[in-house]
Amino acid sequence: MKLETGKQGTSPEMEEYDDEDDDEVIDKSCYSPPMIFGPPREGGEDLFVPPLNFAMVDNGVFRSGFPDVANFSFLQTLKLRSVLCLCPEPYPEANWEFLRSNGIRLFQFGIEGGKHRTGCLVGCLRKLQRWCLTSVFDEYQRFAAAKTRVSDQRFMEVFDISSLKHLPMSFSCSRIA
Repeated sequence: MKLETGKQGTSPEMEEYDDEDDDEVIDKSCYSPPMIFGPPREGGEDLFVPPLNFAMVDNGVFRSGFPDVANFSFLQTLKLRSVLCLCPEPYPEANWEFLRSNGIRLFQFGIEGGKHRTGCLVGCLRKLQRWCLTSVFDEYQRFAAAKTRVSDQRFMEVFDISSLKHLPMSFSCSRIA
């Protein structure tokens, strides 16, 4: 398997989306046999290109910018069960087809408000996981880079977890077997 990172091309269908925007949180809990997308490279070696801003959030939970067709082969290796999309725009047909053919469920919330919706969501999760605020902000800034907004950090700072105190201190998305 070859993993490539860096700048990738986008299809005309995806040009309306800003690749640097974190719009998806991806959950992997179950597996369906995938349908292979994209042609193999010379020599039979597949090219695996992760979406921009791709990273693991927790066991089986990932984050990324909006994926394009070039990312589908990489996403298949994750054996995803569901995708959470925070964009308000209609989900592109090519992405729908990828999800359908791989047995992946889409949950689209369509949150208005621009960039770094995923960064705020992950920041709130980190507070539930009892991360210190400095670490929450460091992670947010690593993904937001020059587009960091004080209003996003303020939102994460005032996010109230007190009503969720019933969760264990080591709250994680992973299941304990």
